[in-house]
Amino acid sequence: MDFSVATARARRLSLSTGEITGAVGDSVTVLPVVVAVAALTELRLPVLLLWFGAFQIVWGLWYGSPVSVEPMKALAALVIAGSLTVPELATAGLLSGGVLLAFGAAGALGALAERVDDAVIRGVQVAVALVLARTGLELGASAPTVALGAAAAGLAVAAVGYPRASALVVLALGAGVAGAATGLPSVAIPDVRPSIALAPTADALAATGAQLAMTVGNAAVATSLLLEDLYDADVSPDELSASMGAMNLLAVPLGGLPMCHGSGGVAGKYAFGARTAGANLVLGALYVGAALGAAEVVAAFPLAALGVVLVIVAAQLGRSGLRTDSPGLTVGVGILGAATNVGLAFAVGIVASVALGRVRSGA
Repeated sequence: MDFSVATARARRLSLSTGEITGAVGDSVTVLPVVVAVAALTELRLPVLLLWFGAFQIVWGLWYGSPVSVEPMKALAALVIAGSLTVPELATAGLLSGGVLLAFGAAGALGALAERVDDAVIRGVQVAVALVLARTGLELGASAPTVALGAAAAGLAVAAVGYPRASALVVLALGAGVAGAATGLPSVAIPDVRPSIALAPTADALAATGAQLAMTVGNAAVATSLLLEDLYDADVSPDELSASMGAMNLLAVPLGGLPMCHGSGGVAGKYAFGARTAGANLVLGALYVGAALGAAEVVAAFPLAALGVVLVIVAAQLGRSGLRTDSPGLTVGVGILGAATNVGLAFAVGIVASVALGRVRSGA
């Protein structure tokens, strides 16, 4: 992308109340994953948060829109489950980054997006919405009293006329509970330096393939469409692919979790009021601040409270996905994606849309 275009995009930002409340909508797709990864592996939470904060700011300024920065969830799920070691995770993250950078440079995903039925892309959004809703309900069920309290607080704020601030209140209450449990934070500079070994095993290669299938459908193609729908932003799948590749090639060797863009975070920001890249600056600053002195508070955050917000984010994304001319195909892709995985649903949806097109043309 031309630097002058990036500069023009960067001018489209504000730091209004909506940007502050909207920032919370992306954090709920990140915090449960990074806390779990840090708790179960040798990856360090302050370093993970630092990279997420840095790239929230970088891509917000670059794109001039509330672009999300999320964990690569297929890889994160495998390392949380113990199916991947950290060296295998790093290998898969670097391989994914290299492929995505190459796809973006070659214009491969833009060409793909032009040939894929919008109903399939919206089905991917529905699939992600269903997964987010399920995750939110599971988090809430883990501590129902906390979830009900968070929901009551959010509803009370919405009832008095501040619906977009409801997530911010839930986040503030959760931070208060976590802070009371951990005590006052102390400032510490995260140790960011090469320390991760690589392991190019068969498991790492298989995980790379699974992640790329999901990333192409959701983080590049579906996110590009959602940015256009919600923000009238012209961000191509190839640009998103290249930026995902670049951040993984930089961050993963330095202790970062493999990262991507994603439709869930974009929908979350919109649901709570974000309309410009100012939300990225706010969230990036919060992540960096937590990395420097409040990682223990983040680790102790009651995730059941985040589950409430995650369900609201899922509803916003689901509404966007259901703006379709082919509801049967969209819902089918969504259900398949939630039941299996998003990458598989994207591929099956493409095949189904081609078959339906041939049937209709022959009728």
